[in-house]
Amino acid sequence: MHAPSPPLIPGDLLLLAYRNGIFPMADSREDPEIFWVEPRERAIIPLEGFHLSKSLRKLVARDHFTVTCNAAFAEVVQACAAPRPGHPESWISARIARSYGVLNEEGHAHSIECWLEGKLVGGLYGVSFDRVFCGESMFSRADNASKVALAWLVAMMRRGGFRLLDCQFMTDHLASLGAMPLDQSDYCKLVAQAQGNPALTIPQAYCAFAEAEGDGAGAGVEAGAGDAAAAGAGASSPGKRIAQSFTQTS
Repeated sequence: MHAPSPPLIPGDLLLLAYRNGIFPMADSREDPEIFWVEPRERAIIPLEGFHLSKSLRKLVARDHFTVTCNAAFAEVVQACAAPRPGHPESWISARIARSYGVLNEEGHAHSIECWLEGKLVGGLYGVSFDRVFCGESMFSRADNASKVALAWLVAMMRRGGFRLLDCQFMTDHLASLGAMPLDQSDYCKLVAQAQGNPALTIPQAYCAFAEAEGDGAGAGVEAGAGDAAAAGAGASSPGKRIAQSFTQTS
């Protein structure tokens, strides 16, 4: 007989933890146990300090990848948990993946996907509450796919009136994109300052870019009334609107 699956982590407990600067991890992909992490040092990407290089801006603008939101949440989490060169194990256990799947269904976790010729080649996922998005993990099976997903996320957060993008731990890769370290206590102060509802949720902000002018690129999300018309005028594709949004505010 198979052992029963461990219980899901309650969504309200997860959100309470995130509001206090804490998040769960596991020792391995199959580990039924979790432990709670409260880093002494965090990494955040200031929304106005995201480093969008000229080459990345061009890649975004020409819609090299088709970008969606919440169209393949479970697949993104699975890809993030998959073995990688030098990293055979993952802190994203089956229990964590199932728990975040419920958060996604409840509107508190979101994924950004990049597709190339109909195949999922990159993306990221994370938890959203108040005007905060806590990035959990990202993956890339094609050059720059995860960077494009992150550029979309930053543009969507700026468009929606978010205040804080958490990246958990500092890495050289994140630093190259504008991430900066700060003490946990300072991070918690920023979380407190970001309380309140955003002008647009992550899916609504996605639609504001992707579905303007009848593009119909918003597979996997439901747009709120009038959200599609909220995108900036003058750009002829979703990627161009994303790139233009950085130009207008930089």
